[in-house]
Amino acid sequence: TIHLEIFNNTIGSINIINCGSYTSPSGNHTWYTSGNYTDKIVNSLGCDSTILINLTITETSYSTINDTSCTNFTSPSGNHTWNNSGSYTDTIPNYVGCDSIITIHLTIEDLDTTIQNYGTTLTSNANGVSYQWLDCNNGYTPIPGETNQSFNITTSGSYAVEVSNNGCQSNSTCYSLAIVG
Repeated sequence: TIHLEIFNNTIGSINIINCGSYTSPSGNHTWYTSGNYTDKIVNSLGCDSTILINLTITETSYSTINDTSCTNFTSPSGNHTWNNSGSYTDTIPNYVGCDSIITIHLTIEDLDTTIQNYGTTLTSNANGVSYQWLDCNNGYTPIPGETNQSFNITTSGSYAVEVSNNGCQSNSTCYSLAIVG
């Protein structure tokens, strides 16, 4: 007497969306393009299990940001903060869930806020920027009409300069001068 059990092969299907490539369940195939594929693995009964794979391959995207920032720049992912000019990269998910690699060309606007004193004249060391001289003794109030690189002091007091460029601004420390005679 022969006792014979016959097990059937199985067939199933899966829909896969993957970034860049996909390795089949058996590990025997790696596909890099979207399409319909088949793979075979052994099922729990030891028979062939054919898998129909509807595969969509999505891709990594690339972009570039050119930015000028006043003091620092936080990356789009929020994982990095840069304080120096340079080229950097950051990665975030794109609209299909793959990597979006971003190249960031960053310029940090480094404003010179130092002042030189020439008698009763204060001169900002910053060149090619906008200037506004301030009265430190009056809550840093802008001094009307004093928007040149140099400021001729006619009244004793404490003064600073606000320099601005490309939307960035910074104040110098206050410089005290007494007019005598």
